[in-house]
Amino acid sequence: MINIVIFGKPGAGKGTQAAFLKSKYQLFHISTGDLFRHHIYNKTALGILARSYMDKGDLVPDQVTIDMLKDTVENHPEAKGFIFDGFPRTTKQAEALDNFLSGRSMTISATLALEANDDILVKRLIKRGKTSGRLDDQDEDKIRNRFEEYKNKTAPLRDFYTAQGKFHSVDGVGSIDEITQRLTELIDSLY
Repeated sequence: MINIVIFGKPGAGKGTQAAFLKSKYQLFHISTGDLFRHHIYNKTALGILARSYMDKGDLVPDQVTIDMLKDTVENHPEAKGFIFDGFPRTTKQAEALDNFLSGRSMTISATLALEANDDILVKRLIKRGKTSGRLDDQDEDKIRNRFEEYKNKTAPLRDFYTAQGKFHSVDGVGSIDEITQRLTELIDSLY
């Protein structure tokens, strides 16, 4: 079983690459953004709970997100592995994910960090914002603020996973096919 965490700054190509990896390795892609939307739209108990925090402008507690992940993993026993996209975002969340997976005799196999220069990512996001309608992709100041948020909260995951021998930096600049090739060569070299 292969379980991969894919992360990188906004615009690094996580979702695009996760779709290719999902197909190539027959993994189940878990995007926390999609999970939240699913649970909220379907008014599940977890969705109602998450919405109650969001409506107050509060961050959804880690445990609610972990419970959504647990629900998804447990409902897909046929999966050959999982790609975690958008989670964990902090060391505390990574520890919670490790604890959950170890209880199911599973572990994170590798973490793949898509790396690219901030200026390149800003251009990607502005371009995406023109077609996606996402307001947070149309304002450079907001984009750079998201980069700072990433640096402060998510970048420490590098140390966490490096200590476990599971951190892998991947050049996220180039064509989609070039980046996919780098990722698949790395994954294939690990297994």
